[in-house]
Amino acid sequence: MLSKIFTTDTGRLRNGWWIAIYLAMLAAGLFPTIMISARLHHDITMWEQGALILAATWLCQALRRRPITEVTGALDATWARQLALGAALGVGLMALPAASMLVFGWVSFSWTGAGFGGLALPILGMAGVAIAEELLFRGFIFQRVGAGLGEWPALLLLAALFLLTHLDNEGMRGPAASLAMVNIFVAGIMFGLAFLATRRLALPIGIHFGANVCEGNVLGFAVSGTGEPSLLIARPGEAPAWLTGGSVGIEGSLFGMVGVIVLTLAIAWYRKRATTKTSVA
Repeated sequence: MLSKIFTTDTGRLRNGWWIAIYLAMLAAGLFPTIMISARLHHDITMWEQGALILAATWLCQALRRRPITEVTGALDATWARQLALGAALGVGLMALPAASMLVFGWVSFSWTGAGFGGLALPILGMAGVAIAEELLFRGFIFQRVGAGLGEWPALLLLAALFLLTHLDNEGMRGPAASLAMVNIFVAGIMFGLAFLATRRLALPIGIHFGANVCEGNVLGFAVSGTGEPSLLIARPGEAPAWLTGGSVGIEGSLFGMVGVIVLTLAIAWYRKRATTKTSVA
């Protein structure tokens, strides 16, 4: 009976234990990295965090005798197309709410004088954010929770964890913060559905990257309460913060809520349609 705590009826290690092993591997890599970085007065970049997450994922998949592409999806032409599609959707997710605010006169924009050349490193950093966060929240843990408890528990649990990592951002305060929490949670579900619809991390990474770059590096809004170097500066008008997002960014606005809900429903519809076609075939 004791063995059933650790293994399934088929003799496989239970998903909960795989998650524990994964987290232990992450901790084994992260703690020394934090200590060394502190000694060197170095801020750990998202690319470095992503490398640790990728290493833990690869090691766990090797122990499971499964390819890492089971987690990421096959890195082929389809992966590249889905990444590009995701980036376009992410840009639209932020550009359309911003355009709506501009039309109503609730926000104005001014040029910072920066060029894309000067934004190359910040944009590269945004790529690191998207890759690291999607690997962590839609990668190994999400997929093991889904295999053990089902898709919706995985979607809700990982969306909640995704939200928690954003709560201490500098600008997450004021009346827009409550709306932002709802929107970030829904976005976490949206990213999970994007993975489930394609079985690749390309689409959620693309959406995440496109949204962050458009919102922060192009339009000059805060990104979940964090300021970024940008081409433009967004200046909210006299409208309430829940309409403009205030110090949070578009995620803290009503327009942002409409956008993320619409895209989430569209991805859910696409997934259901694709699943129906597959079952009929």
